[in-house]
Formats: sequence, structure tokens, C-alpha cells
Amino acid sequence: MNTSHAWLAGLWFVTLAALALACAIGCAWLAVRNRRMARELQAERLRARAIENVLDVWQWRSDESHTLVELRPPQGAMSSTWSAAAPGQRLWDQFPAADAAALRACLDAQAALHDVRAQLRLADGSMAPCRLRALAVTDDTGRFAGYVGTARVSGASLSAASDTGPAPADRASDIERESFSYTVSHDLRAPIRVVEGFTKILKEDYGRLLDRIGNDHLDRVLGAAARMNCMIDALLALSQLSTQPLARQPVNLSQLAQYIAEDLRRESPQRRVHIEIEPDLQVLGDPTLLRVVLENLLGNAWKYTDKRRDPHIAFFRDVHKTGMVFTVRDNGAGFDMRFADRLFGVFQRLHSAAEFQGTGVGLASVRRIVRRHGGDIWAEGEVDKGASFYFTLGVEADSP
Repeated sequence: MNTSHAWLAGLWFVTLAALALACAIGCAWLAVRNRRMARELQAERLRARAIENVLDVWQWRSDESHTLVELRPPQGAMSSTWSAAAPGQRLWDQFPAADAAALRACLDAQAALHDVRAQLRLADGSMAPCRLRALAVTDDTGRFAGYVGTARVSGASLSAASDTGPAPADRASDIERESFSYTVSHDLRAPIRVVEGFTKILKEDYGRLLDRIGNDHLDRVLGAAARMNCMIDALLALSQLSTQPLARQPVNLSQLAQYIAEDLRRESPQRRVHIEIEPDLQVLGDPTLLRVVLENLLGNAWKYTDKRRDPHIAFFRDVHKTGMVFTVRDNGAGFDMRFADRLFGVFQRLHSAAEFQGTGVGLASVRRIVRRHGGDIWAEGEVDKGASFYFTLGVEADSP
């Protein structure tokens, strides 16, 4: 009997072990399957987001009461023409249809919308002709949950002008800039998002299986994608400088420079930089744009003196030059004068990104702003002995 009991106990133990092993294998398989499905779902979401980001139409979503809960303009559109009223309105109020009764009938029947002629109500109260497309969606229980749709605005409506509107040449230029902004924002960003998204998935899911060098490669890819996004942002900001209205008024450049110097010190409190700013430098110009000029010039001087033991920056009017010439001078890294013509080009850098960070767009923005003010900008420098940037603004204000 003892032998029989021992045999039964052994059999019971083996059975339990087999069941435990089967459960462990099953759990492992489910974990792998769920993880694979999660990766596929994340990849699908990234693809869907990329598709949304290249659509040249308005995207909207409504709830079961036909109230708009989301309203997105074409991505990359920067003109105020594209500004619409905020979500929260009924669909037929935001998009008044040519045949309102037919639109309401479709909505009541929860039917799909196919190129329904309507108007898009913009934030300034004006209307833009558009065509609506939409599909009804349901929730987890199968109940109607609203619509997901698009609105394609007629291109002609964007260039149509009132009697007091801009000249045809200006409208054509605006449309060209709008197209450029859209292309830069979407056609360049879309593949970057894909690269960045899948690299993050690779690092999160397989980073532990890679050695230090492999993970370093992934970090380099992510870093390059981030730098590319920064360059796109800088390029879009540069394109906007030509569209922003120029409002001339008295501007105290000395005061602006003091504000910028204080900001630089707050951002890097560990640095001790001697900054000299000549007082009461008055000009006529756009204060917002002129601040961009000084932020770039003083910011560059601050950046390129980082490796100096006694960094020195000065902003003053150069009395040795003809006319009202302003100078930003530093004793930083300097540059080779043989390459001075590249300083103000887009993405033209005389120092590597490893030495000094930057997008290579700042000085191009400065030159564009200065020339819009009727002035000019040039530079002199010597390697390891600093640089001087000179600029004029065309019209200067009388000193107080």
C-alpha cells in the first residue's frame, strides 16, 4: 500500500508539474501574442497619424447629437484665412449646406455624406465654399456615436479678395507661401515621424537585447530626427518673416538688448560673461522683428564665447563707419573670412553641430528682417579671435 500510495503521489506530482508547465507556456505565448498585437496596433496608429498629417482637407468629428467635438485645419496651413470657429457648434451651423433639408435628412438617417455642398464658417465671420464627406461611426455597443469626416475648401475661395483685399500679385504670393509651408510641414515631417516612431518602438521592445553600441545607434537616429524637426520649424519661421506685417515705430535697441542679455544670464546662470550695451540706441522699426535680430546676434555671441575664459560681448553704434551702423562684437570662436558669404545662407554652418548647437537659419532670418527694414548686414571675423556683425536699418529715430 505504501508503494501504491507513493506511485500515486508521484503521478499526481508529475501531472501537476505538467499542468503548471502547460500554463506557463500558455501564459508566455499569450504574453508574446499580446505584445506583438500591441506593437502592430502602435504601428498602425503611427501610420494612421501620418496619413492624417498629410491630408490637405479640414478634418472634423461630431458626437451623437451632431455637435462638433473636433475641427482641425489642413496641417501646415499658417494663414489666418484658415482659422475657423472653435468646436462646440452643431454641424449644420459650422457647415451651412446649400440644401439644408437634404443634409439634415442624411444626418437623421445616419447615412454617409458624399460631396455635400456647404459653406465653412471662418473665425472672422466669412464663409468659404467646401464639400463635406463623412461616415457614421458606432461605439462598443453598436450604437450611433457621431460622424468622422472631412471638408475640402475650394482653392479659389482662398484667393478670392474683396474690394479692399490684397492685390492679385500679393494673393498669388500668399498662396505660394501657403503651399510652401504645407509642403515643408507635411511632405518633410511625415517620413520623419515614421522613422522616429518605429525607432522608438524598436528601442522600447528590443533595446534590452542590444548592446551599448546598438542602443547608441538608435539614440543617434532619434537625435537626428529631433534635429530635423527643429530645422523644419526654423524654416517655417523663416518663411513667415516675409508675411508678417512691418509696423514701424520708435524702438530702443539698447533696452531690447538689455532684456535679451538678462534672459541669457537666467538660462545659463553658471556663466560669467561681460556684456557692454551702449545706451539710448534709437531706431524706427518693428519691435518684434528687431528683437528677433538682436536675439540671434547676441545669442550667437553668447554661444560662441562659451569656451573663452574671459568672454566679452558688446553692442554699440560704430562711429567709425558711415551712417547709423550697429555692431555686435564678441571674442569667441570667430570664423574664416574666406567663408563669410556662407554666414547668411539657410542651413549654412561654419561650425559643426557637435561644437555648437544650432539650425543654421538664425542669420538668414536676421538678414531677411534687416533688408525688410531697408538696411543691410555683414560680418568680419577671425578664427579664435571673435567676430563682429554690422547692420543698418535704413531709417533711424532721433535720440531723445
